[in-house]
Amino acid sequence: MEKAIVVKAQDAELKRLGVASWSIWRKEVSDFDWEYDDCETFHVLEGKARVDTPNGPVEFGKGDLVTFPKGMKCTWHVIEPIKKRYKFGVKQ
Repeated sequence: MEKAIVVKAQDAELKRLGVASWSIWRKEVSDFDWEYDDCETFHVLEGKARVDTPNGPVEFGKGDLVTFPKGMKCTWHVIEPIKKRYKFGVKQ
């Protein structure tokens, strides 16, 4: 299975992807299981999280651009309340 991808977002990349028009998702400090029905790419606007994946933990926070592959099963650990812009079906 593909690994999650985390990179520091560059303004040009965010503009190219049209991130400013993506939906916003917020979540308080919590733990929950998740499975991705489609590839998801998101840009973290605030907060911090760790996601335990079959390939090991992935940590990300403000400024990161993250992609999770379709079919990944994981457990989210929201460490600081998180706010992100997200879109399904987009690959970096």
